Amino acid sequence: MAHPSIIDKINAHKNQPNLRFRLKRKTEEFTDTLFYTLFDIETPVAENLAILKDQFDILVDLACWESDKSCKKVWNHYVEKLPSILEKLNLDAEATVNCDPASLSIEEVYMAYPGFYAIAIYRLAHELYQEGFPLVPRLMTEYAHRQTGVDINPGAHIGHSFHIDHGTGVVIGETAIIKHHVKIYQGVTLGGLYVAKNLQKTKRHPTIEDHVTIYANATILGGATIIGAHSIIGGNAWLTASIPAHSTVFHTPEIKIKTLPHA
Repeated sequence: MAHPSIIDKINAHKNQPNLRFRLKRKTEEFTDTLFYTLFDIETPVAENLAILKDQFDILVDLACWESDKSCKKVWNHYVEKLPSILEKLNLDAEATVNCDPASLSIEEVYMAYPGFYAIAIYRLAHELYQEGFPLVPRLMTEYAHRQTGVDINPGAHIGHSFHIDHGTGVVIGETAIIKHHVKIYQGVTLGGLYVAKNLQKTKRHPTIEDHVTIYANATILGGATIIGAHSIIGGNAWLTASIPAHSTVFHTPEIKIKTLPHA
C-alpha cells in the first residue's frame, strides 16, 4: 500500500479536471462503429445508427465541458451528413482503383489501403470539426494516424477523388486546402513554414489546386504557397513559394560514386 503522503502528492498534481482517457477509448469505439456502418455490407445500418447515437451521447458527456454549448444537437446535424460523406469516400476509393495499377479490386482499397482508411476517418472527423465539437475529431484522426502513419488534421479542407498511395509519413496540416483529383505519395508534408502560437488563427499550410500529383517525400510549406492545377511535384522536392498551373518541379540530387583503387 502506497504511503498516504505519496497518494496526496500525486492527487495534488492531477490538476486537469477534464482529462479523462476514457474519452480516447470511447472515441475509437465510435470511429470503428462508424466505419463498419458505412462500409460493411453485413452491418445493419438502422441498428448501428442507434448504437452510434448512444456512443455519441457518451462522447458528449465526456468531451463537452462548457455547459453553454449544446453538444447534443450536433448528432442530428452530423447524421444527416453521413450519406454525402459516404458518397465522397466512394469517389476516393474509385480514384485509388483508377490511379494505382497494383489495386486488384475496389474491395481491396476499402479493406487494405491505409491511405483510404486515413481519408475516411478524416472525412468523418472533419464534419464534427466543422460543427465545433471539442477534441473528438482530433482523437479520431489521431486514431487513424496511429494505425496508418498518415496524419491528417481534421481542420484541413479536401476536395473529392483524393488518393494517397502507400501513405506512411504523410502529414497534412490544419489549414491546408486540397482541391479535386489530387494524388499524393508516401512521406509528403503539407506543413507550416514556421511554428508560432500567435499564428493559430491564420492560414499556415499550402493550397493544392485540382489534378496535382505530389510524389514521395516532397515537402510543401506555407499558407501563401499555392500549387497550380495540373502540376507535378517530384520526389524530395522542397517548396516554400507558389508555382503556376501545369508546372513540373523536380529535385536533382548530387550523386558521387567512389570507387576503390585496384589492388
